Order: sequence, then structure tokens, then C-alpha cells
Amino acid sequence: MSKILFVLTGADHWTLADGTEHPTGFWAEEAVAPYEAFKAAGHEIVVATPGGVVPTVDRGSLAPEVNGGQENADHLARVLAAADELRHPVRLGDVDLDDYAAVFYPGGHGPMEDLAVDAESGRLLTAALESGKPLGVVCHGPAALLAATGQDGTNAFAGRRVAAFTNAEETQAGLAGRAKWLLQDRLAQAGVVVEEGEPWAPKVVVDGNLVTGQNPASSAPLAAELLKSLD
Repeated sequence: MSKILFVLTGADHWTLADGTEHPTGFWAEEAVAPYEAFKAAGHEIVVATPGGVVPTVDRGSLAPEVNGGQENADHLARVLAAADELRHPVRLGDVDLDDYAAVFYPGGHGPMEDLAVDAESGRLLTAALESGKPLGVVCHGPAALLAATGQDGTNAFAGRRVAAFTNAEETQAGLAGRAKWLLQDRLAQAGVVVEEGEPWAPKVVVDGNLVTGQNPASSAPLAAELLKSLD
């Protein structure tokens, strides 16, 4: 079948406005739900991170209270433990987009720390968008879109419709007041059109080859949408 590139954050913290380092990484459900869907469909997955560092899972994303109970939390942990791809990432700068049929960016607060300012990731995103290949980005993953700027400073995703983690959700999660900036605000400033759904409810926005999801609950439906493009 096809080969799908998973671009994950290499950060294990998110620096807040007061300089505090909030422990984070990638969000478990946002990686696992698409991972399982793509593998079940017979696709190969390759993980890439900045510098090729082994990505860190946000420990909070494995808590029973954010996964509908201990059973689901344990399932996520088992899948991550068995996913050899996570332990052998390639360097983001070494990625050749021609090798992949689709690109996917999960979230977690980690992308707010590194991918939001990673030029290599920005170039990859711009190339993926222009290629017409399916490009999926979920929750805080759209922070990476902020680095997709041209020499004139304009964003490659300006005018595109997306779903992304909202100010309301960040507020309800308790971190909005401590953040240096909020994702929804910064995307809007870059000219990206954020379509806001109800907090924590699944919401997927399709704009051409760009498929985005608002929050963790959007991960599975986003993966299903991407798979339609790979059939």
C-alpha cells in the first residue's frame, strides 16, 4: 500500500509566559487513532521529528480521565509501546516528500514549542499543500502551519479553512491565561480561516487536500477522511 509520513513534535515541554516549562509532547489519542486506522488499511508509517529525536508522549494524555476510563487509557499506552516507528524516527530535514502518499501532523502542546517555528517543517508543509497530496493536521498540530511562510512573510495557508484547538478549549483546559500566545489567535493573524466548533466535540474541516481537526476527538474522523483520499 502507501507510505504515510507522521511528523511529530520533538519537544517535551511548552514554555509558558512566565518562563515555566509545562511538561508536554504529542497527544496520545491524536497519534494512536490515525496510526491504527492507517495500519489497519495496510499503509506503512514513517515518523519524522526535528533532529530525529525520539518523540515524547504527553503523560497527561494517557490519564483515564481524558480517555473515557482506564481501559481506553491502557489501550493507548499499549499501542504506543508497540509502535516501533516512534522509537526510530527519521530527521525531518532528511524527508523527501516524493516518498510519501500523505502527511499527518498530530498535536499536543509540543508543536507550540518547536514546530511553530521550525523552517524545515514549514517548507515540508508548503510543499505538501502544493503537491495535492492528502495533508492532515489535528488539534495543536496546526501550530506548525505558522512556520510555512514565504520570503515575503506571507503564510502558505492564508485563506485556507482549518479546524484547530480553540481559545475556548485552551481556556477550559486551564492554560490560556498562562500561554505566551493562543493558537486560534495566531492562525487568524496569519490569515488562516479557523472554523470553530463546539469545545471538545469532533470537528473536521476539508479544504482541498488539507484536512484538519479541532481536538483529540477529531483524530479518528480526520483519519477516516484522509483514508478516502488514499483508496
